[in-house]
Amino acid sequence: MKALLLLLLLPLMPVKAGEPEIQCPGLTTYEMRFCASQSWEQSNQALKEQLPQATLEKWKAATQEVCAAAYAPYRQGTIYPQLVVGCDDRLNRVLLEELKDLGG
Repeated sequence: MKALLLLLLLPLMPVKAGEPEIQCPGLTTYEMRFCASQSWEQSNQALKEQLPQATLEKWKAATQEVCAAAYAPYRQGTIYPQLVVGCDDRLNRVLLEELKDLGG
């Protein structure tokens, strides 16, 4: 009887598939990291479309070094990756603005 009742109730139960929808900027550490990485991916993709590969690689190396140094005091904290990704993204966006102003 329990099996029959379960079979009848299954169609009424919501099915969760995949990851939950994340609303940026996010409230949890996981959500904030996800949102920061999404924003960085967008700015990085925009730079890929505007810069030669060799220049982009030099830019990435420079921003990673600068951001790692800027947030070195937080290196042991759980927020460190988010800070560095956010820094990289902000620098990318500043460069994108400069390129836009130059007509690039």
